[in-house]
Amino acid sequence: MTDKQVRTRFAPSPTGELHIGGLRTALTCFLFARKHQGTFLLRSEDTDRTRLVEGAAKRQIQDMLWAGLDIDEGVVLDENGELTQRGDYGPYIQSERLDIYKKYVDKLLENNQAYHCFCTPERLKDMREIQVAQKMPPKYDRKCLQLTPKEIKEKIELGDEYVIRLKVPEGKTVFDDLVYGHIEVQNETLDDQIIMKSDGFPTYHLAVVVDDYLMKISHIFRGAEWIASTPKHVLLYEALGWKEEMPIFCHMANILDKNKKKLSKRDGSVSVSDFRKAGYPKEAIINFIALLGWNPKTQQEIFTMNELIEQFDTAKMNKAGGVFDRDRLAWMSKEHIKKMDVDYIYENALPFLKEKDYYKNAPKELQSEEYTKKIITVEQERLETFNDIGKENQFFFKEIEQVDKELLRWKENTDEQTLEVLQKAKSVLEQIEAKDWTRENLEKILMETAGDKRGDFLWPLRASLTAQKRSPSPFDCAWVFGKDESLKRIQKAIDVL
Repeated sequence: MTDKQVRTRFAPSPTGELHIGGLRTALTCFLFARKHQGTFLLRSEDTDRTRLVEGAAKRQIQDMLWAGLDIDEGVVLDENGELTQRGDYGPYIQSERLDIYKKYVDKLLENNQAYHCFCTPERLKDMREIQVAQKMPPKYDRKCLQLTPKEIKEKIELGDEYVIRLKVPEGKTVFDDLVYGHIEVQNETLDDQIIMKSDGFPTYHLAVVVDDYLMKISHIFRGAEWIASTPKHVLLYEALGWKEEMPIFCHMANILDKNKKKLSKRDGSVSVSDFRKAGYPKEAIINFIALLGWNPKTQQEIFTMNELIEQFDTAKMNKAGGVFDRDRLAWMSKEHIKKMDVDYIYENALPFLKEKDYYKNAPKELQSEEYTKKIITVEQERLETFNDIGKENQFFFKEIEQVDKELLRWKENTDEQTLEVLQKAKSVLEQIEAKDWTRENLEKILMETAGDKRGDFLWPLRASLTAQKRSPSPFDCAWVFGKDESLKRIQKAIDVL
């Protein structure tokens, strides 16, 4: 891939929750770094001071750690869960690097590769409106490039606000991308971008170039929407004399919604925290987003993190965007839960269960760990999220007051026939010793007892145990309830008849 030591970075802005697209970028950086025994770094790009959200940086890291993305260097959480920084190339928070950016802006000014611009927002607005009306590409007209050093000095002394713009040279800018190949752009189409704002903070374009160079980033992974900005970054690398150390670019196809449009934060429920709160396993989320724009070229669809690391290859990344299909995520989530240990499901499901009224109001014996794990065992094949435990089978957590006589009957059977069936079932179950009260044994004995007329026997038995039209099998329910509770419920149904 490269002779460079692999160093990747994820650099979110602390302006909100971690978007699922952001997690996909972070995951790609993480997989590539792990595949090549490299370093995965987190940097906080907080130069847009107007959009900062209190606590966002911390929550973003918490979501990453929840997903299994361990951060080697940069902004991390300490043992108390508070923000700190770790590594030899800090600070890793851009607002703490202003002196560094100013140093390189001054260098560009000295070399006549950048210039002061005093144009007001009103003038820029009028200029662009005229350009659009004349069907010209909207870009800065270089009015302030004509200012003399004396004029610039006078304006600064008068307190006039200004920005610093990069002076785009003539010619063309070229770069190679691991997904989109060789790209060439004519410089005449590029704007003299602002690299330093009037408040003294750098723009994203300058800061990202300076930081990636100084932090020795080897590969940049980001969404395809950033391809248009890459020539600006390449020009900065060249202007600063860093072309030979320029990172390798890899732009990832955008994540699309069901209408094949770019998935937006405005679409709702696309933050990582939303999926966490919904109870999706991290294994499913990681598996799902890894395959958005990356194709392993095999029949395998369910991957563990280690399998993703082993098989990850930028050559298998797609140019076409991946569709965010919630039905596919649900299927993937089910497949992962099917493979999980019951203890692991219990650990992750318990916080959700504790918020459910049917669990909170259940008798203590129906809240025990052993009892709940039995329910999980029965429901595991059908679970979509950790939030689903008991949702469709709330009777597991409730005592039955009385069973509806109509529900107990199978088809046209009489009360007498139903009563006979339940008495027979009770007699059979009474003979099973506690040590033999297993799912397998209960199924074997009850199926043998049912014989050819399974509906006649199993329907009344299941209805007496659950008081529901739909539920897991009577042997599964009897196993969960245990011998005493099962016999008690059957007796209540017998009493009704």
